[in-house]
Amino acid sequence: MYRFHECELDPRGFVLRRGDEQVRVERQVFGVLVHLIENRDRVVPKAELLDAVWGNRFVSDSALTSRLKDARRAVGDDGHRQEVIATVHGVGYRFVAPVELLGEPATLDPACLAQEIRYCDSPDDVRLAFAVCGDGPPLVKAANWLTHLDHEWSSPIWRHWIQWLAGAHRLVRYDERGCGLSDWDVTEFGLDAWVEDLELVVDSAGVDRFPLLGVSQGGAVAIAYAQRHPDRVSRLVLVGAYCRGRLARARSEEERQEASLDLALGRVSWRRDDAAFRQVFASQFLPDAPRETWEAFNELQRATTSVENVVRFLDAFAHIDVSAVAPKVRCPTLIVQSRRDIRVPDSQALELARLIPDSRLVFLDSGNHIITADEAAWPVLTGEVNRFLAS
Repeated sequence: MYRFHECELDPRGFVLRRGDEQVRVERQVFGVLVHLIENRDRVVPKAELLDAVWGNRFVSDSALTSRLKDARRAVGDDGHRQEVIATVHGVGYRFVAPVELLGEPATLDPACLAQEIRYCDSPDDVRLAFAVCGDGPPLVKAANWLTHLDHEWSSPIWRHWIQWLAGAHRLVRYDERGCGLSDWDVTEFGLDAWVEDLELVVDSAGVDRFPLLGVSQGGAVAIAYAQRHPDRVSRLVLVGAYCRGRLARARSEEERQEASLDLALGRVSWRRDDAAFRQVFASQFLPDAPRETWEAFNELQRATTSVENVVRFLDAFAHIDVSAVAPKVRCPTLIVQSRRDIRVPDSQALELARLIPDSRLVFLDSGNHIITADEAAWPVLTGEVNRFLAS
């Protein structure tokens, strides 16, 4: 909740009050206000504001000008006074009114909260571990690259994600087959097995209808599940996700060679337990993060699975392809993508937005594949997802 200039704004509740009256504004107008106030420490470029509010939809500059005018009018400002929203000519816009923060977003501290870890057995006798924590409506997170329910509970890579997601939800997450607390010695690897595991975890956790979050390759699993179970998934959130793995999307011989080289390097380096390669790998996932975060990422990877399974994961990820399934998704979908992501290019986010019918794309000003707690993109990510889930 934010208080400013005789106004109160509740981003999660989509409520704007001025004095004692609730002000009704269009969704894009509200989006303009929220993005500006959440980034009030800097000038927001016009292109960023367009991406944040309209996603991948093309709109003219006049549409943005019109929404800014309506936003100023809603909070008692105008283009002459500019006491709330100032125009920085040639650069963008900045929220300049003094802001009082009325309440921090709800979070949970893992040090003070116990997660409940349970197990379920798949039809092919794979024991899967899943965890439940937090209170509120259910939220399910599909498994992604090398999770570990116990280690990530205190890891700086995922701890802030758990605090945020469980702050307002009963969060269900799990370790996919082959890693973490789930069985490592498995026969079946691949998209179909991962989707079936998600089906099993959802049923075992006793959730009926829920929003589904997919991060990285977990996005493909979430897309496939949402298509198969339109009655179960109310909303779909995809962060750093992709339709097609690196080999599946390679079209030219050069792209195929690059993808094959990346896989070959991964196989050799992981089998040799090459610390130098793991450092390169961490720098690709988290280029904007400090070295200590890279080390935490490496530590999490080493504790998560066997070298043999890492090689199998890399091969399976490279061949993922849900491009034929994505157009059949029927729930509202939010796609969030870091602009400078090395592991997953923005072309994949654009492809998802083009294929999934009722979708909206938001770009983050980050190079990190996994958004960290101390970067400017983190409150943007949480704000966008919170509003989407609450709407």
